[in-house]
Amino acid sequence: MKNPNKPKINPLSRIPRQQRLIMAIRGGAGVGKSHFIRSMSEAGLGKLCIFDMERKARLLRGVGEQFDALEIEQTDELPEFIEWAINGEGQEQNYGCYALDSWAAYFSAKHSEMLEAVREKTGDPLAQPSAEELAADQMILQSVLRKLCFESGKCVVIADQIPARGKESKEDNEIGRVLPMTTSGLEYFVDVMLEISLQERDGEITRVFQVVKSNSPAFEVGFEMTGNIGFKDFLDHMRGEQALELAFEKPEKSAVPEFIEERKPLTLVQNEMTIDDLIKKAEANGFKQSDIVTGARIYHNQSNIYHLTADQIVDLDKRITARIEKTQAQKPEEKPTAAAKKRVA
Repeated sequence: MKNPNKPKINPLSRIPRQQRLIMAIRGGAGVGKSHFIRSMSEAGLGKLCIFDMERKARLLRGVGEQFDALEIEQTDELPEFIEWAINGEGQEQNYGCYALDSWAAYFSAKHSEMLEAVREKTGDPLAQPSAEELAADQMILQSVLRKLCFESGKCVVIADQIPARGKESKEDNEIGRVLPMTTSGLEYFVDVMLEISLQERDGEITRVFQVVKSNSPAFEVGFEMTGNIGFKDFLDHMRGEQALELAFEKPEKSAVPEFIEERKPLTLVQNEMTIDDLIKKAEANGFKQSDIVTGARIYHNQSNIYHLTADQIVDLDKRITARIEKTQAQKPEEKPTAAAKKRVA
């Protein structure tokens, strides 16, 4: 039901005025996903807030000082923590960017709960959820991603863990499948998805960041960065490509108001009569200023006519007008003079 007291949003106020980057990073254990997330605190975006599902942020340098890490002890706490940070009391912390470490920990835990419920309901220890149940499960779980990626309006990095890639990786490359899909649907909520891996390059082990999914013209699928790369390197690359002429730090000023003001019907405002107008009117019809003074004293208990209110002046004007009309009605018709009679004859 529409709230009549809620102001009406001006759609033109929602034209993008600030650039941001929503990124997912995937990789096996130990490839440096958490350290990449920590690098957001050095990207000039403001204070970082990490939603720590794996409770490993305590190992990162600068936790509690350079950035905040909120440990999620119970899986069901994650939506509450995100709501607190984005729309609740956490807004006072002025977070400039967010990270979730990791989506796999949250999704797998909630998906396991649903799987146990299906098997308990059917009595089959090997039962699998139907396609409809999986779709409903995704809709509920993805509300977390929707709030974090869309409602926050900030740069976001979401870590997702994948198992070590051996034979499967080789087969995927042979048949040309580049993008590793996931049943969680994470890839549909981000601008860019990276796969982080440790590879041997020129005889040395180096960290490789490869784009496997992209909606941004600044990052083509297959684009790579190698070495000690942080989030700022991707922002700098995006700035260099000039994908959008928008600043990351602060939104551009908008000349469009956020809300539409309701148009009220025009009303005709009558010119107020002043005491000077009333005196002129009275004298033009045979009255004196003293008559107005007398009326002000009798009807409004005011001896100084220049202290009369607008309503009191209007009241005296009505009274004088009534006396003028009454006097004119009682005035006898003028009789023709002898000269006039003679001219008529």
